[in-house]
Amino acid sequence: MAEHIRKPGILITGANGEMGHGLIEQLAHDGGKHIIALDVHPIDETLAKYCSATIVGDILEGRLLERMQSEYEIHTVYHLAALLSTRAEFTPEAAHRVNVEGTVNLLKLAIEQSRWHGQSVKFMFPSSIAVYGLPSKNAKKEAGKVTETQWNMPTTMYGVNKLYCEHLGRYYAHHYRQLAADTLSGGVDFRSIRFPGLISAVTVPSGGTSDYAPEMLHAAAQGKPYACFVREDVRIPFMAMPDAIVAMLKLELAPKQKLTQSVYNITSFSPSAGEVKNIVLKEFNNAKITFTPDDKRQSIVDSWPEDVDDSAARRDWGFAPTYDLTRAFSEYLIPRIRKRYA
Repeated sequence: MAEHIRKPGILITGANGEMGHGLIEQLAHDGGKHIIALDVHPIDETLAKYCSATIVGDILEGRLLERMQSEYEIHTVYHLAALLSTRAEFTPEAAHRVNVEGTVNLLKLAIEQSRWHGQSVKFMFPSSIAVYGLPSKNAKKEAGKVTETQWNMPTTMYGVNKLYCEHLGRYYAHHYRQLAADTLSGGVDFRSIRFPGLISAVTVPSGGTSDYAPEMLHAAAQGKPYACFVREDVRIPFMAMPDAIVAMLKLELAPKQKLTQSVYNITSFSPSAGEVKNIVLKEFNNAKITFTPDDKRQSIVDSWPEDVDDSAARRDWGFAPTYDLTRAFSEYLIPRIRKRYA
């Protein structure tokens, strides 16, 4: 571990991921922030220069968290570390350990930090549209924009983990040890965003269940054929990664009294897979994109809503994405991905 930090700090787990990169760079740009970056791999050198401390370790390591408890003063946690959807289906028990037990460890750390320095600790948690589980294509079509409280019956381990952690966060924020004499309710200020599929120009898609959209673009830019694993008509909500990072920061800064719920939907656009193909073909005329649905992955995508209702986020903390479908591709994705493979 780096030197002790006794000034109020921000802990970011899973710091090496793209959202971690974006958050750290923006927080550093804003200035005056003491950032503690934690990841299972050594922190990227481009990030380390912005951090007051960098830690290589696992959120399942009890001794590591005990050392952090004694060495750092943490006022905000961005808990980004997770085992993602596709891998979680191959190792569901490992996913449960990382995604649930790891989150409990961090919530307990936040409670103890609050007890120590006497202030509520903000706990920022990225959730996912994977928490939804619609039973059929017809139900999906008829559901329209799904609210936070509808269809919470996930079919994937990742979705189950995320939904449970939303409830854990609400419990730790409002009901922790509610029968004990020394109840600590209020020690954690839990705030969560259910993200749609995130499309990035920076990271290469890693096989996630919603990665068919960016995979089309990356393949076309490299002149490689791409067989899409979902049907041409399938539709789920998406968002450009920069908007996701801004949303996390904006929710963290929102006055607590203005927040009417712990978990918020957000989204930007909901194209069909075929519409994404058409956008890519306009920019890469020689791209070869076909549709070869994988029944198992297709069924997962079919269980996610076509769109979500994010009116609460827009009302409570002013969520407003910069990138709609056209701008996301023309101004962010295509120029940067084209340059990446030039």
